[in-house]
Amino acid sequence: MMKYDLIVIGSGPGGYVAAIRASQLGKKVAVVERESIGGICLNWGCIPTKALLKSAQVFEYLKHASDYGISAENPKVDFGAVVSRSRSVAEKMSNGVQYLFKKNKIDLIKGFAKLQKGKKVEVTDEGKSSIYEADHIIIATGARSRELPNIKIDGKKIIGYRQAMNLAKQPKSLVVIGSGAIGSEFAYFYNAIGTEVTLIEVFPEIVPLEDIEVSKQLARSFKKSGIKVLTNSTVEEVDTKGEGCQVKVKTKKGEKIIACDIVLSAVGIATNLENIGLEETGVKQEKGKILVDDFYQTNIEGVYAIGDIVHGPALAHVASAEGIICVEKIAGENPQPLDYGNIPGCTYTSPEVASVGLTEQAAKDAGYEIKVGKFPFTASGKASAAGHNEGFVKLIFDAKYGECLGAHMIGAGVTEMIAEMVAVRKLETTGHELIKTVHPHPTMSEAIMEAAAAAFGEVIHI
Repeated sequence: MMKYDLIVIGSGPGGYVAAIRASQLGKKVAVVERESIGGICLNWGCIPTKALLKSAQVFEYLKHASDYGISAENPKVDFGAVVSRSRSVAEKMSNGVQYLFKKNKIDLIKGFAKLQKGKKVEVTDEGKSSIYEADHIIIATGARSRELPNIKIDGKKIIGYRQAMNLAKQPKSLVVIGSGAIGSEFAYFYNAIGTEVTLIEVFPEIVPLEDIEVSKQLARSFKKSGIKVLTNSTVEEVDTKGEGCQVKVKTKKGEKIIACDIVLSAVGIATNLENIGLEETGVKQEKGKILVDDFYQTNIEGVYAIGDIVHGPALAHVASAEGIICVEKIAGENPQPLDYGNIPGCTYTSPEVASVGLTEQAAKDAGYEIKVGKFPFTASGKASAAGHNEGFVKLIFDAKYGECLGAHMIGAGVTEMIAEMVAVRKLETTGHELIKTVHPHPTMSEAIMEAAAAAFGEVIHI
């Protein structure tokens, strides 16, 4: 029986990062993966979707080329080629992780892993099973598309995000259920390449976790681009008999039937915890998540869990951060627990959405006296020059100490800008320190300085 210091179950952004960091710290490491190296994020999520969205963006540029004094007659979308590019980007990244495994002398074990008592892992591959032993085992099995009980994903007419990025042909019409990051990104992508899109959200606003002003701005942008947005609405049933789908939607104004080719269910995720030996080994769970301490140890000594399967935001960068903290603790380092209040969230629509910290409403509800500063991109020279001036930066400060409580952005390229505010909050930088931080001109990022100045009545350009 092969013995390791650490076995990681799952090679997604939590698992593979944990494995590499453990190897750096001198541990003998193996990773068990049943499918694609890099997990969902790399193969079917974060990375390939960004490739699709880039294709949509290029197409949009070409359609509006005359706005920039460029003639590009009659651009067309080759859907098969767009999908194929996205798949090749994913494959390249997956190969990159395999290279990192070799470089860091990590053993890759193919197959389905099941936890056993006594710090053992059984791996089954093509009917053959082997037992491996380790001092420490990290479970990082991730999640999949959640299904609504009344709307079963069949992979053909009712699909999850996985099928949405690998369809054989472009649908003429699409209904997207759920307007979180995944639903909104696919709604933007398919609408941009010419599919008729209806986006349905049960809450009063789309991207419901964002600050309400951001949600309203994105809804305006979506409607302007031709997406039909239905909020306060639920899908009662989907009739898949016949050619396409008949989607029965309950709205505030009564019931309506929407005909479409395909329905994309984007109503969150379900954790992959079935049949991996949790019950047999006594690992405690609650509401479909594994219970862990601040350093991701379960109730069973030597067994840990990270990523989508533990409580916290189901985001790739969170899983990676958890993986690093977990192995550093195992290796006897002294890591700080993760600050879940300072995790950025990004949605790669057009315009992009990015945020960190409290929304204005949440700050008020928490009893803070606040100062709010907002700077619109209509007042940004760089945004106007780029032809992307919709959106704004909104910053919320604690009036008493000047500390930034939250940052909310919508506009072109804001997903690249949000990291500044994560660092500002991490370092407990005050609003005035941010105002006095000289930003380069002309850039989109100077809107951050201007929004801080607006909060304290010192704004120059509005």
